[in-house]
Amino acid sequence: MPKAKETAPSARSCTSHRNAASTNADTQLVRVTHPFHPLFPRQLPCVGKRYNRHGERLLLQTEDATVWSVPPQWTDLVSPDPEVAMSNGRSLLRVADLMELTALVERLSSKSGTRRRARM
Repeated sequence: MPKAKETAPSARSCTSHRNAASTNADTQLVRVTHPFHPLFPRQLPCVGKRYNRHGERLLLQTEDATVWSVPPQWTDLVSPDPEVAMSNGRSLLRVADLMELTALVERLSSKSGTRRRARM
């Protein structure tokens, strides 16, 4: 299966390692650009950056002090993917992302089908 092409973060990415409760005025604002994310299209302070098994995550803080972990690709810190930009707003997702989603749905469907048959 083709792997989604990674887009390099811009030079202005959030590099803060401060505590999420920090209230410094120099905190960078980041806009959530993923159309299906609950925080879309809000602009929030980036209070940190972390890494997990899925890669880099930005820590964005809402007004109620909740910290959300968001991939940088879902923010304005990364340039728009050329496939999405060339579609002139007609496409919200890349073909590689849709293929990956299809594979995930197939895997999950086959697992639940196996469980259903085992119960019968």
